[in-house]
Amino acid sequence: MKTNLTLIGMPGAGKSTIGIILAKNLSMGFIDTDVLIQINQQKSLQEILDESDYLNLRHIEEQEICKLNISKHVIATGGSAAYSDRAMRHLQTMSTIIFLKVSYDEIKRRIKNFETRGIAKAEHQSFQELYDERQELYNRYADITIDCQLRDQEDIAVEIAQRFII
Repeated sequence: MKTNLTLIGMPGAGKSTIGIILAKNLSMGFIDTDVLIQINQQKSLQEILDESDYLNLRHIEEQEICKLNISKHVIATGGSAAYSDRAMRHLQTMSTIIFLKVSYDEIKRRIKNFETRGIAKAEHQSFQELYDERQELYNRYADITIDCQLRDQEDIAVEIAQRFII
């Protein structure tokens, strides 16, 4: 039985903030897989990228997600989790997966620290190319897509809670 909610989407989509609100509203635990990586690796995501590359960060992310064995949690994934079919299939077995959809222009407006945020992308890949590539992946795995454009994070959390039945 799926007793978790997993939030996927681009960096800056609001996964962590909405996830915390949602977990509180539903009396559930909260896990941010980016934070989990940083705790277990004892490094920031950007440090992992600087010391190796984006493929290594994606591999570490896959390993951390596949180790999850929890119930009654809201899980906020890193933006690149959708690159791993293995990780996403694992999340699908225990979660309802919700894609927080935000336009490219809005993501660009929200994120000012592209170069230091620890975003797992190829060296010569533009942010627009990364955005376009990931939209397809998020749509592939999402059970529910929530349009978050110009919406308050509290309202989004309430909508998700109303659609989710444990």
